Amino acid sequence: MRKIETGDLWWKNAVFYCADIETFYDWNGDGCGDIRGMTERIEYLFDLGVNCLWLMPFYPTGRIDDGYDITDFFGVDPRFGTHGDFVELVRTAKATGIRVIVDFVMNHTSDRHPWFKSACRSTDATYRDYYVWSATEPKSSPQDVVFPDQEDSLWELDPKTGEWYLHHFLKHQPDLNIANPKVQEEISRVLGFWLELGVSGFRVDAVPFLFARDGVPGDPGVFDPYEYLGDVRNFITRRVGDAVLLGEVNVPYKDQKSFFGGPDGDGLNMQFDFIGMQNLYLSLARGDARPIAKALKQRPTLDITSQWANFVRNHDELTLDKLSDEERQEVFDAFGPDPDMQLYGRGLRRRLPAMLGGDQRRMRMAYSLMFSLPGTPVLFYGEEIGMAENLEVAGRFAVRTPMQWTADVNGGFSTAAKRRLPRPQPDGMYGPDRVNAADQRHDHRSFWWFMRDLIYTYRSQPEIGWSTPEILKQPNTAVLAHVCREESGWAMVGLHNFGAEACIVTIELDEAPECRLVDLLDGPSEHQLDNKGRLEVGLEPYGYRWLRLLRPGDPPII
Repeated sequence: MRKIETGDLWWKNAVFYCADIETFYDWNGDGCGDIRGMTERIEYLFDLGVNCLWLMPFYPTGRIDDGYDITDFFGVDPRFGTHGDFVELVRTAKATGIRVIVDFVMNHTSDRHPWFKSACRSTDATYRDYYVWSATEPKSSPQDVVFPDQEDSLWELDPKTGEWYLHHFLKHQPDLNIANPKVQEEISRVLGFWLELGVSGFRVDAVPFLFARDGVPGDPGVFDPYEYLGDVRNFITRRVGDAVLLGEVNVPYKDQKSFFGGPDGDGLNMQFDFIGMQNLYLSLARGDARPIAKALKQRPTLDITSQWANFVRNHDELTLDKLSDEERQEVFDAFGPDPDMQLYGRGLRRRLPAMLGGDQRRMRMAYSLMFSLPGTPVLFYGEEIGMAENLEVAGRFAVRTPMQWTADVNGGFSTAAKRRLPRPQPDGMYGPDRVNAADQRHDHRSFWWFMRDLIYTYRSQPEIGWSTPEILKQPNTAVLAHVCREESGWAMVGLHNFGAEACIVTIELDEAPECRLVDLLDGPSEHQLDNKGRLEVGLEPYGYRWLRLLRPGDPPII
């Protein structure tokens, strides 16, 4: 493996922003967001401090699963624009220092994809072995499928050929046979194509399902899925040296480690920390920092070529599947007691502001924690203004409503009639007339400005992305006290109060007493450690602090 240079690892201290072209901004007024609209809003992302834009699928689609049922991996959905529009978007983003990564669905296609149409013509069709087939119906149950409210089996009968095909998701999304070398070649062609158009990497959808052994043909020992993932990593870095693979891997920590690859880190560059996210919500529900502290202690230490992606919310249901049944019910009771707020028995179809009743103290504390942890923060569009969900929209799409830009009609998203929008926006206290980007950008006390300041503070301390965490001992169970350390000697203490009561926290560091702690979020105040390396710090209800360690002789923070 080639030597890794520090500059290749730009994603170690980046800020990622996930957006859906369809719901971000409608430039031409037809009711649907488009690539030109996304390009128009690049300056907004630059002002916010984002330096990597992650685009959800924009490919031609069967329009069953919000773009994740793809009919052409090389195409651009004509509703959104053209390849020329896409290239201009990437060029404009790069001109402001923003990289672009795109969603890549390696697990399945649409049943309308030409490959699958060909595969269904006969059992010896050209593309038959691009998919996974069984001559007899394998056993399966609703618990095996990703969408148990819509499917009751992993297998669907193709009436023309009389055989069953595998689909972990909807029956309209047949699984690809990744073990087939021809499929691997096709995947490389697709990855190479988008890299040539200027993207800086890929967010890989549903990675564990790529390697599920549900009836995959052939000898299980012939195809090593983790070796293949390394091949994909090596392919993209040969084409673009600093390209990144960000994987959606919702499995226990011990299993996640293998998706990063071996000692050389030759698997995914980054993975979402689903375990940490789920325990964050358990801590919020309990007002107790111990669940998130326990998760952070268990989080594996990674090599220099790997990274955790920290997040509070993503574009799917807020999955709580790795919590126990009792723990999950606690979170449901606190943040989604109505069954209509829940989904698949494992998650919530809500955004954070509505779950917390609009309590900005708790919202700010949660995002402060996310940015203070070692790893790369990932935002979902609208989080920066405190957007909420619209529960009148079915399923996971409740959190994918159009971006709220202004207080005008349609929240400034589109000039088209409301009936032409992809989905209706929320109303009431979270509607565009009360929650929108324009008003908040003119109010320096707003949530948008809080997020902007948090992003810029994070970016001014790039060592956070390279550091490792240590949980500090202190008696208050409502408080998470952690210190991030980087091998150069840099260190920062994070304090986060999950409780509704003010408190005083005593922290103790293994540092010389002449060291100081400088507050990074609340003015340039300094605090001297006592002769035992201790310091008492006051925290308000749901309060938070970032305290940078300065040793004697260190230059002042500007």
